[in-house]
Amino acid sequence: MRALVLGDVVDDVLVFPRGPIRTDTDTDAEIVRRPGGSAANTAAWMVAAGLPTTFVGRVAAVDAERHARLLADVGVDARIASDAEHETGTIVLLVDGDERTMLTDRGANAHVDPDDIDDALLAGVDVVHVTGYSLLAGHAAAVGRLVERAHAHGARVSCTIGSAGSIADLGVDVALAALRGVDVLVANRDEGALVTGAQGSAQVGAALGRLAPVVALTLGDAGVLVVERGAQRFVPAVPARLVDPTGAGDAFTAGFVAGIVAGASAADAATSGAELAARAVAVRGARPLPPTPGRS
Repeated sequence: MRALVLGDVVDDVLVFPRGPIRTDTDTDAEIVRRPGGSAANTAAWMVAAGLPTTFVGRVAAVDAERHARLLADVGVDARIASDAEHETGTIVLLVDGDERTMLTDRGANAHVDPDDIDDALLAGVDVVHVTGYSLLAGHAAAVGRLVERAHAHGARVSCTIGSAGSIADLGVDVALAALRGVDVLVANRDEGALVTGAQGSAQVGAALGRLAPVVALTLGDAGVLVVERGAQRFVPAVPARLVDPTGAGDAFTAGFVAGIVAGASAADAATSGAELAARAVAVRGARPLPPTPGRS
């Protein structure tokens, strides 16, 4: 089995204020720099879940070798394109407990084109994963074509809807058209409510279940509602020590998709995803820690 992940890779700047933020003056804070990007994070956690994964993304030329190495360090086959004209995407995250405020510069990510994925790469994978962020910058139609091409090669397609803010900017109708035909769909409660217009977890889950045969609606600490061919089941969250919530959703998605590809039920796959998410929130940054040299 093998996965192909297409999408965003960024430099995360994580800010942990040590008190209330004060305007027009200094606020003491811990500032941590880590590699990120929803798609790249998901690729890294897929490898952690035991699913060999190739990642395709784009960064500034000066950063291409660094980002390829960072992904390779956690076992990802990284295909990073060098962009001579645009900066590497960057996100500044203000972290307050389990809440985050994200200031995003997509940079070179806006120029990742799904049409650039060649058929030879698609032929060797069992699942193609895209994030809702890949729909932005005029690429929604190309994502739709990628779904069709992946299916033609016998691969399933999984997708995370992307942030509610990004989908609101793109337009719900555009997003839904691009996602038509995906096999596995992951969304949080706000994202699911936005794209379906439904209210209440059961209603949102039912509406998402009409978009894809397998759905995971994440509900934060309340757990996950899975929908498999119309049947709903609740899966509890896994207790975790919260250090940083960044990347928890990407880790869940990785474990969930890896489980589905391996033949697990949606409920069992969601449990695997929740276990990975619990690992993710226990460390600073959005990816699994690379192996320590000299330690097995």
